[in-house]
Amino acid sequence: MASEVEHVITKDGSSTLYAPRFNQHYHSLHGAIQESLHVFIEMGLKKRLESTPSSLKILEMGLGTGLNALLTALAVPHVPVFYLALEAYPISETAVEQLNYPQEIQGQNQDLFQHIHKAPWEEDFHLSANFSLYKKQVHLQDFQPVQHFDLINFDAFAPESQPELWTPSIFEKIYEWCESQAIFVTYSAKGDVRRALKNAGFSVEKIPGPPGKREMLRASKS
Repeated sequence: MASEVEHVITKDGSSTLYAPRFNQHYHSLHGAIQESLHVFIEMGLKKRLESTPSSLKILEMGLGTGLNALLTALAVPHVPVFYLALEAYPISETAVEQLNYPQEIQGQNQDLFQHIHKAPWEEDFHLSANFSLYKKQVHLQDFQPVQHFDLINFDAFAPESQPELWTPSIFEKIYEWCESQAIFVTYSAKGDVRRALKNAGFSVEKIPGPPGKREMLRASKS
């Protein structure tokens, strides 16, 4: 897939990629940065930080362009963070070079963004003194964690493209991987997804979505 992705500029001026293999864009065409900031930072990370944790363990389903990891590294306060990103189909260096996130976000994050993509797979890499990134090339169905997580960023391609990642059995697994008070966020607001999360044990709420999308889902483990 890495050789097939196509660069696209979204409505807020930031990049995304189109993946013909899945007939999907990695981010919303209404604004890649706007979407990630809203779904995963404002509605996910900041909600979890309301309980003032002493550390955070974050699981991202779909490292993709690295945008969510970059925004999290920039937004997280000075608490130790372990960020485990799953990606079955890493993008190519050529695709990374086309992405304009450092310039669009603050204009001075090129090194941080490059470190995210150049970090070795299957081992800890310290992006900063308090932020440890672990990239794992694996299908979600085959993933076996060795720790529990405080925040789940579920950014898989849409259910119609990757239905195997949006099943009740997947969400049951994720529920077991969660610490108490864990937060799960996704851009999807589909009824089937909401019901599957609820049946897995999560408390689920529909909340306002990013630009161009009326609603999204946030779930929590009581």
